[in-house]
Amino acid sequence: IQVAGQRNNRPTMVNQKAMKKVPVTVLTGFLGSGKTTLMNRILNDASHGMKFAVIENEFGDVGIDNRILSENVSEEVIEIMNGCICCKVRGDLVAALKRLYEKVETFDGVIIETTGLADPAPVVQTFFAETNDGEEALETMYKLDSIITVTDARHILERLDEEKPVDADNEAEQQVCFADKIILNKIDLMEKEDELRHVEERLRGLNPNAPILRCEHGGVSPKELLNIGAFDLDRILSFDPFFLGETKVPRHDGAISSISARVEGNVNMTMLHHWIGRLLHDEGETLYRYKGITAVKGKREKFVFQGVGHFFSSVARGSWGDDEERASTFVFIGKNLDTDKLRRGFEACKESGALRFDVGTRVECNVGVYAGGEVIARWDDGNAYRVRLDHDGEEVWAPVDIDEYVRLERKKK
Repeated sequence: IQVAGQRNNRPTMVNQKAMKKVPVTVLTGFLGSGKTTLMNRILNDASHGMKFAVIENEFGDVGIDNRILSENVSEEVIEIMNGCICCKVRGDLVAALKRLYEKVETFDGVIIETTGLADPAPVVQTFFAETNDGEEALETMYKLDSIITVTDARHILERLDEEKPVDADNEAEQQVCFADKIILNKIDLMEKEDELRHVEERLRGLNPNAPILRCEHGGVSPKELLNIGAFDLDRILSFDPFFLGETKVPRHDGAISSISARVEGNVNMTMLHHWIGRLLHDEGETLYRYKGITAVKGKREKFVFQGVGHFFSSVARGSWGDDEERASTFVFIGKNLDTDKLRRGFEACKESGALRFDVGTRVECNVGVYAGGEVIARWDDGNAYRVRLDHDGEEVWAPVDIDEYVRLERKKK
């Protein structure tokens, strides 16, 4: 870079900045594939020697991923909330990119982590004037470096085979087709090599040119992902000849929705675990992704919860600041969700929540149907109630105190 004040015929430092195109990596993949885990590895790995700005896209209206990202990094993180950047909040993406460019001297590139429901096509089109309403500014500021698609080895075939309404796209399929490189994550969850090979065959059938990197817990070297110059417009035009001729309008499955919940103060960790366990048993097939951060009484650590379908985990990450408001947040994304039930269930895990029923109260428990019984214990092993049923004396537990699990006995007519 030319130092200002030197005399020669080359552009000044200011002019060179104006001409620099900042490389952009788009990190995509279906819900729960491991994008945020991979992002954390990139941000914590100093071997690449680069500094990045990060744009996070959240599908719900409560941000989680920004707080799950490592606290040990100084990169600028911008969240784009409450919609996919492929459609509803695409204008916010354009605005964020323009705003970031003014700070180009502080980073070497931009990483865009899309929501798991995003179709990559409109995100990619953002960088081409032909499909961005003639807007040339971004095309002169940025260059698309690569599209990295993270796939969950255990669940990707299920997502690819999912039946969609005739007017909806299969986002997982689109994400694989647009990839310049495919990360086959969570291979530790697959028991047989033949199963992994079968998954790879399906992925290559959709995208024969993209290299596939196997990994566990997002363990891929950043050098395989950043500033690799892998984006190939000709390849995209080969399977979508009209890519530059029309602006893509994603068609999402209307049955997919999100629900966000927030509880001021602390939650009861044991009760939360029991409630989620019951939830996964009953409705795990419809829960694509769920994640959250919780404050637990007596604990300085923040506890991060993440899950996909029936698989759930929690880990301590970071600490609450002395002046930081302690609050717990959760986001659920899935199909045909009972949003009111999910919100009430999470809120019922609050530490200070008072129980409605005393020992000896006649209640009805949901055991597939509502069955009559009597409360025989409260706060039993972290569950709200233990109830003895009338018809066979069996004892059952209600994880949280809401009507969907236990209600006051109704008088028989």
